[in-house]
Parts: sequence; structure tokens; C-alpha cells
Amino acid sequence: IPVFILAGLLVHFVFLVSIFDIYFSSPLVHGMTPQQTPLPPPAKRLVLFVADGLRADSLYELDSTGTPRALFLRSILENNGSWGVSHTRVPTESRPGHVALIAGFYEDVSAVAKGWKENPVEFDSVFNESKYTWSWGSPDILPMFAKGATGDHVYTFCYAAESEDFGAEDAAKLDMWVFDHVKSFFNSARSNQTLFSALNEEKVVLFLHLLGIDTNGHAHRPNSREYQENIKQVDEGVKEIASLIDNFYGNDGKTAFILTSDHGMTDWGSHGAGHPSETLTPLIVWGAGVNYPQKVTSQFFEDNFLQEWKLENLKRLDVNQADIAPLMASLIGVPFPLNSVGTLPLEYLNSSALFKAESMFTNAVQILEQFKVKMSQKKETTLSFLFTPFKPLSASEQINFLKKIRLYIQQQKYDEAVALCKTLITLALEGLSYYHTYDRLFLGLSIAAGFVGWTTYVVLVILKDHTNLTKTVPANKKKSTVLFCGFTAAGMIIAFFLLIQTCPWTYYIYCLLPVPVWYAVVKEIPVIQDLATNVLSLHIGQSIGFLLVCVLGIEILVFSFFYRSALTVGLLVFAGWPVITQLWIQAKAKALIWTLLCVLLAIFPLMPVVGREPNIPLVITAGLLTLLISIFSLASLCKSENKYRNNEGLKVYFYQMFSVALSTYVVSSTHNNLKIKQGLPAMNQIISWMTLVSSPVLLLLSPTFLFERLFSILLSLMSTYLLLSTGYEALFPLALFGLMFAWINMEQEALQHYGLSLKPKLAVFNFTCAMDITQFRQLHLDDIRRSFFFVFFIVTAFFGTGNIASINSFDPASVYCFLTVFSPFMMGGLLLLKVAIPFVLVSCAFEAVQVTTQLSSKSLFLIVLVISDIMALHFFFLVKDYGSWLDIGTSISHYVLVMSLTIFMMVMNGLAQLLTTQRLGLPRRTKHHST
Repeated sequence: IPVFILAGLLVHFVFLVSIFDIYFSSPLVHGMTPQQTPLPPPAKRLVLFVADGLRADSLYELDSTGTPRALFLRSILENNGSWGVSHTRVPTESRPGHVALIAGFYEDVSAVAKGWKENPVEFDSVFNESKYTWSWGSPDILPMFAKGATGDHVYTFCYAAESEDFGAEDAAKLDMWVFDHVKSFFNSARSNQTLFSALNEEKVVLFLHLLGIDTNGHAHRPNSREYQENIKQVDEGVKEIASLIDNFYGNDGKTAFILTSDHGMTDWGSHGAGHPSETLTPLIVWGAGVNYPQKVTSQFFEDNFLQEWKLENLKRLDVNQADIAPLMASLIGVPFPLNSVGTLPLEYLNSSALFKAESMFTNAVQILEQFKVKMSQKKETTLSFLFTPFKPLSASEQINFLKKIRLYIQQQKYDEAVALCKTLITLALEGLSYYHTYDRLFLGLSIAAGFVGWTTYVVLVILKDHTNLTKTVPANKKKSTVLFCGFTAAGMIIAFFLLIQTCPWTYYIYCLLPVPVWYAVVKEIPVIQDLATNVLSLHIGQSIGFLLVCVLGIEILVFSFFYRSALTVGLLVFAGWPVITQLWIQAKAKALIWTLLCVLLAIFPLMPVVGREPNIPLVITAGLLTLLISIFSLASLCKSENKYRNNEGLKVYFYQMFSVALSTYVVSSTHNNLKIKQGLPAMNQIISWMTLVSSPVLLLLSPTFLFERLFSILLSLMSTYLLLSTGYEALFPLALFGLMFAWINMEQEALQHYGLSLKPKLAVFNFTCAMDITQFRQLHLDDIRRSFFFVFFIVTAFFGTGNIASINSFDPASVYCFLTVFSPFMMGGLLLLKVAIPFVLVSCAFEAVQVTTQLSSKSLFLIVLVISDIMALHFFFLVKDYGSWLDIGTSISHYVLVMSLTIFMMVMNGLAQLLTTQRLGLPRRTKHHST
């Protein structure tokens, strides 16, 4: 088994990683020459304000009294500057947002996994191209642009990371810190000659990163008083800084100002996904070289915001977030960032037609440069007879375009030149995408071949080792040698092909993986022949019916990833299972309990996603309910006669019950304290962390009798889960555990119903003894249903209270009992633990089902593997990298989820065995008798 499990883990790991190589590799290329507009720029310096987490509607809309929230910025867009909405892309996190704004390209999804603070991809930015950049703000964002800069001209001033506290009295102080430091910086510059002359240079950038709004939005939601007050404070701050800078430079009219945001935020205080509230951000530009407000009588946008904001008569100029980088570059006359894919929004510029045409030409050439580098890279690594170039931009076409544009500019036909530049940019971007996805089909087919081969192999292993459908066939030595040589030759040919084309090493793995997998399948040809004769002798109608039921079951599971309500449908079908199979006749009470619990659990997938509205009373109810159930269970335990029982077990239960009670108290007191803005009490934090550490230890001290150990697992997990809950989800593990309990009992009845074995007495059943059963039975058709139940319950455990979206746009409120200072990896870890707790419950119940139905854990697990691999293949083909960013985000998370589920279930299987069979012995005190 270990070799098989290792092979399985390896294969699934390759499948999981492949998607990032195939769909989401970094689009960056290096080796272009910088492009700069040859004319003098309108501004000498640029001030960039980024209000982190500010939604477009929160800034532009009027409050209940009809007055603007940000008076200064409103007067700017009505009298002095241009405005619009900047459309961001998913993932709407701070890091990708700032990269798009300042470097002009959208980071690939994999960059998010590499963390916020580092700079894993070397990239060029407006800051890097400037003469000097001074920046103030968060230690999560600023170092990223300083680290990638060449030379020593990007200066950063950050506050301590500990300041980013969601539980703090008021996060607006983060913004006040920035404004105060900028003021003192300019005051010191008056007396510091070196600094003074540096500030008076051309091509200077000042960057103010304002994190208060984002922190307040997470802590209090965007509709809160705190968030809206923070916007007013930022407005005041921007007004002061703008007038301070104008005075410092003697109102020379050479400063351009830009205010925007990196991403928005949902009504429930999270971001990361593609909801319009997260992707629509404000953009206000004023100062040197910027257009004044343009009056219009009517303008059409699909959203109805203009009427709401009372801005119908001022021209709204929408841009993509990456367009802001070229806008900044052209305002102060620095080269466009090398990897920028933004198109210069000309309508924001108040300059000559010649300047606009030249700037646009520079923009087109800069994107075309990337296309050329990408093309030559692909050409070098592909055999010449296999290379198909991007037709619309062949070498001759490129020269044609550039000549035409130059001619138009010389003839002063500026509008025609600009239009042609835009066409060239569109083509160059299409070409970049074409070469970026050049190998996709070929790699996708390789992975799919590996997938199908692996699933076929697992099915063969099940049929060969765990059923009586096939008889053992002696191996034919000669045939197997021929086979081995054939497959080795095929592998060598593939490797040779990849070698000539100097492919990256990962390609070797993806393309060579199907070879050994299919070799293992083909080697079992005698088993396949034997099976075919057996299947043909079966009743055809029954076989087809059975297959249809299997397919339908798997499709419901796939469907449930898109619509949680599919789980409700599945659970209601499960509720009728005892009736359909006539099981209820022999166990009426158990069947009734099973049906009721299925219906109860079916309610959860219909509820809204967790974290939208905290509801602490429900968490407290769940805690009290757990205690009530434990008291009943303890009473029944004490009544029952079991000669193996000792009092040590009861002590452990009391400790666990105390732990649940304590967790309930901590949740209630922490959230009350945060409500009155007193921060997270240190005592509560210590108790929370101690509970997290001690609960698995207490669990391992409890007796290993079936019901007692499972009950102990529930109490241990509940004490941690309560601390991570903010609403109705706290009740979910209880309902789930109830159903798992009923499931274990129902499986006993099913065993008897099919006459597979006698019913063991569950009350005295001990996990440790179960491991020694040498007489495992063979698989039966009913075991496929058993495995399907397990996969279904695992998916229910995941989507029952929400969706993966509740992790990618996570709600920090659920970790407030443990920490309130922003720490993405610690918070992410705790959220993953919260997601994993229902999994552990289901896995432990499945372990109990395996041992009580006398099956080896391997055989049932293999069926589970087949079911989840078929699901994964579905999602592999459903992965998208185009369309709305929400679709892309969900398609990746679905695939990653199913693949991780499979890898995770292998781990969970081991964990469940550990949790159910291991027991820590306490040292006994020996009594000394005095003589």
C-alpha cells in the first residue's frame, strides 16, 4: 500500500500544480528597450494617493442629507479635474491592485500565493523609472516597489506592522500617520538643502498609501459610520497635502495629482473576488497637464450610478486599472514601465494633439516590444516546421503599421495616427496572449491522458484485489517484456522531442507521466478481458441503470460546486434512502432519525454564505446545545453496563465540557469588547490559543470505544470551532455529527439487510481491536454507495456553510478570538482550520463505517479516489482564464479544491485512523500501604 499511496500523492500533486503552469504562468518577459515620449512633459512631479479598499460608490455618492461625503474631492471633479471609474481585476487584493496601478500589468494568479510583502517577480514600475520617489504607508506594500527598483532612488517610510489592528479603536490613525509624516517631511526640506534640491528636480513621484479605509471596512463593514468618517478624514488630509505641496513649490502649476484605490470591498467587509463592489474603484485626476471637467448633456453607462451620484452632466471617463501607469508616465515624462499592458487614456490629458499622438505611439511601440520578445522566445524553443506565427502581426505588418503611423504624425493627421496606434495595441496584446497560451492544448491533452490512465488503473486495482469478479491470471513473461520495451521507447521519443525544443523541466513531467500510468493499465490486459466476459454475462438493463445512477450522482456533486442548493436536493434524496431500499422495515426508529437529520442538514446549504452578518447569540446557543447534548450522553454512559470502562474517561469528558463552556464565554466576551472598541482582551487570547493546543491532547486521552471516542472528537473540535465562528455555522458541526452518528447505525442495518455479515454490538465496539481484524470481506455493489455517501458528506462539510469565496475574500471576524493584528498567513491558517473541522468529523465517521462493516480502509478509499478523480477531470476542462474575473477565480478554486480534496482525503484518512485508534496513557499513581 505505501508505494501505491505515494504514487497517488505524487500523481495528484502533479495534476494540481499543472493547472498553474498551463493556465496561469507569469506573463512577464524581459529584454525590452525603454520607450519614452520625445516631447517635454506637462508636469514636473506627480502625487499619487491610493486609498486602500475605497469603493467608487462610497466616495462619489451623496449621504442621506444630500451632501457629498468628500467635499474637497467633489469640488475638484466639478471644477478642476477629470474623473471616472477604474475597473480592477480579480484577485482584488492589495498586492495585485498596486502592481496594476504602478507597474501597469495584472499579476498572474500565482503571485498571490507567493505572499503580499515580497517581490517574487522582477518588474519595472513608474517608481523605478522616476528620478526620485518618496512613499509613505503600509509595510505590506511599499517595500515591494523599492525592492524591485534599480539604484537607490525609491525611499519608503512605513509604520510598524502591528499598527494594522482590526480590533483597534480607530484605524483612521494609520492615515493620520501618513499625512503627519508628509507634513513634517516638507517642513524639514525647507532647511535641508540636499533634500530641497532633490524635491525640485523633474520626474519626481510622491506616493501616499492610505490603509485606514480598508482596515475599517474589514472591521466594521463599508456601510458603517467608521468607514464613512474615515473617507471624510482622508478627504481633509488630501486637501491639506495638496495645498501644502502647491505652497512649497510656489504654485508653479507643475504638479499632477491622482487619487484612486487598489480595490473595493463587499458590503460584508471582504475583498478578493469579482463582485462589482470589489472591482469598481474611484479615479480623480487634477493638476498639471490634466483636462478640466467636460460638461455633457447625456452619457450612457450600463450601471445607473450617474443618477445616484448626481454626476450625469460631468463626463465620466472609465479606465482599466493598468491604464493609470501609462497616464502617470506620460504626465511626468518618464519611460512607460517595460511590462505595462495599459492603454494611455488620452481623454484625461490636456495637451496638444501632437503630444497625444506621440504619447500614444510610444505606448504602442512599448507593447509591441513585449510582443517581439515573446515571439522570439517561442520561436527559439519550437521546431521550425512546427511553429505557427501570429498572422495579423507578421514582421512586414509591423513595419507597415509603424511607417503609416509615423507618416500620419508628419502629415499632422493626429486622430488617424491615434486610431491606428489603438489598433496596433489591440493586436499586440492579442499576439502576447497567443504566444503566452501557445502550448496549452498540447499540455492539457497530456494531463487529461494521465488523468484517464490513472483513474482506469485505480478501477483495475479495485476489481483485481478487492472483488471476486476476476480470477488471477498467470503473467506472460514474454508479453510483458515486449510491453515494457514499447513503453520505454515511447517515453524516450517524447523526451527527445522535448529536449530538441529546450522545453522547461515541468513539461517533461506532464508529458512523460501518462507513459508509466498507461503501462500499468495495459499490463493488466488479462484482467480487462476476464472482466469483459463477466460483465457481458450480467443483466444488461441492470448494469446500464446502475451506471446511470453513478453518473447522476457525480453530476449532482459537480453541480453543487456552482449551486449549493444541489446539496439540499442530494440530502433530501438521502432522506428517502431507507424507504427506497426497504431498510426502514427492520429499523423504524433509526430510519426515522436518519430522515429527520438529513432534512435538518439540508437547510444549511440554503442559508446565505457565512460571514455576511455576524450573529454571536447563535454561536452561544451552539455552545450551550453542545453542553446539553454532552450531559445527556454522559448520563446514558454512566447508566450503561460496560465492564471495560474506567473513570479516567469520565474525567476527560468533564475537562472537554469545561473547555466548550470556556470557548462559549470567550466568544461572547471578545465580541462584546470589540463592539465597544476595547480591543481583544489578552486573557481571552491566551485561553483561545490554549484551547486550540489542548483539545487534540484531551481527545487522545479518551477511551477508544466507538461512541465514546467519536463523542470526544466532537467535543474537542467544537471547542475550537466555536472560537472561529461568527454566526449560524456554529450549529453546523452539531447537525453534521448527528447525521454521521445516524449513518454509522444505518450502515449496520444495511449490512444485515444485504446479508453480508452479522451485526456487531456497536456499544462495546473498540477502535483498537478493530485494527486487528484479519478477516476483511470483499467489496459488494453497496460499497460504491457507501463511498459515494462519504464523498457527498465531504462536499457538504465544505459547502454546507459557504463557499470557497468566503476564504478568498475572507472575513477576519472569525479569527478575532485569536488575533486582530493583520497577518495574512496566520489568519489564512486559522480559516483553513475552520474549514477542515467538519472534514475531520466526516472522516472519523467514515473510519468508523469502514471498521464496523469489516472492510479494509484501502478498498473503500480506492472507490472514493475514483469518484473524486472523475469530478476533478470535469473541473480540469472547466478551468477558464478569460471572461469575467469572478468566473476565472471560481474555476481555479473549484479545480484546486477537488484536487486538494483528493490529496486531503488521503491525509484525512491517516488522521482519522490516528484520532480513532491512538490513546495516550496517563501515568497511574501507585498506592503505598503503610504496615
